[in-house]
Amino acid sequence: MQVTNIMASLITITKAQEILASQLRAKRLATGLTQEGLAVRSGVALPTLRKFEQRGLISLESFLKLLMVLGGIDEVIQALEPKQTDFSSIDDVLKSDKKPTHKKGWKT
Repeated sequence: MQVTNIMASLITITKAQEILASQLRAKRLATGLTQEGLAVRSGVALPTLRKFEQRGLISLESFLKLLMVLGGIDEVIQALEPKQTDFSSIDDVLKSDKKPTHKKGWKT
């Protein structure tokens, strides 16, 4: 039995899209590329790039093409790698040497 952690995020999908678009635009500007220049180098249609920068809407394939040109694709791939868990089963938990740490608090 594999123990997995599901983490909830307080950020909305729309907000995440806006942030990614803003960050990619900032990367584009930092490299001195125009929208046209990035579109040509990446193979992403100019209207698609414009729509992404304005509204955050783009296909995964086009997003990855942009990252190939601007850099960052390796970081995205690494960010999605599964994290190594300390325990893979309840038996591992029970066999663990780790003692729980107790925090002292005020008694009322």
